[in-house]
Amino acid sequence: MPEGDTVWNTARSLDRLVGQTLTGSDFRVPQLATVDLTGRTVESSASRGKHLLLRLSGAVTLHSHLRMDGSWRVFAAGERWSGKPAHLIRVVLKTDRAAAVGYHLHELKLVPTTGEPALLGHLGPDLLGDDWDPGEAVRRLAADPDREIADALLDQRNLAGIGNLYKAELLFLQGIWPWTPVGRVATLPKLADLAHRLLTANKGRWTQSTTGSLRRGETTYVYGRRSMPCRRCGTLIRKQEQGERITYWCPTCQPEDLGR
Repeated sequence: MPEGDTVWNTARSLDRLVGQTLTGSDFRVPQLATVDLTGRTVESSASRGKHLLLRLSGAVTLHSHLRMDGSWRVFAAGERWSGKPAHLIRVVLKTDRAAAVGYHLHELKLVPTTGEPALLGHLGPDLLGDDWDPGEAVRRLAADPDREIADALLDQRNLAGIGNLYKAELLFLQGIWPWTPVGRVATLPKLADLAHRLLTANKGRWTQSTTGSLRRGETTYVYGRRSMPCRRCGTLIRKQEQGERITYWCPTCQPEDLGR
C-alpha cells in the first residue's frame, strides 16, 4: 500500500501540471463520465496523509486516493503512456505540455475546494504536512489504551501517513510487539517522532528505506522479510495476519507483551 511519502511524491509529480490549462479530460468512472474540465487551470497539487488533492480554477478540487494499487503517472505531450494496462485508467487530464494518467484510483470525486475540510477533517496530524503536531498524534493514539498498537498506527484518524511498511518498521525499531495494547506502550512520543523522521527522510525518492541503505534487499529490517534472519539478532522474521492486515516482526527483538 502506498505510504504517506509515496503520496507526497505523487503530488510532486502532479506539480508538472500546475499553472497549465487543461485542454481535455477523460473520466472513466460512471459518476464522473460526463464531466469535462477543459479550460480549467491547475492551481496546485497537494497531499493530505494518503489523499491527493488537485486544485483547479473555479474553486474545484479533484480528490483521489491510491489505496493498495492506485497511481498517477505524468507524461510529456506525445509520450507513450507506459504505466499500467489501459483498462485500469480511471482519468486522463491533458494540457499542451503533459498528460496526467490516473490508474486504478479510488474515491475519485470532484468537490468544492471549500469542502476539503469536511472531506478530510477526520484525519489526524499529517506526518508530512505543515500541521504536523506530535502532541496531538500521541493524544489520539493514547485515547484508546486497549487497542493493539499496530492497528492504532494504521488508523489515519490518529496520525496520517503510516501504512503497513512503516508500521512494521517503526515497531521493530522501538522493540515493540505489534499486539501490545497502546496503554502499555511507554514510548508513544518517541514512536510519533520516529515516524515523522522516517517519512521525512524518504520524501523525494521512490525507494523507501528505514535501514539507511538503498541497495535492493537491504531497505527494511522486518517488512517483507518473512523467514529471513533479523539484521540485529539473527532470529527468523515472522509474518502473521493481524486484523485485516499482515504484520512482520522479530520475536526476539520485539518480545511478546506477557502482561497484556
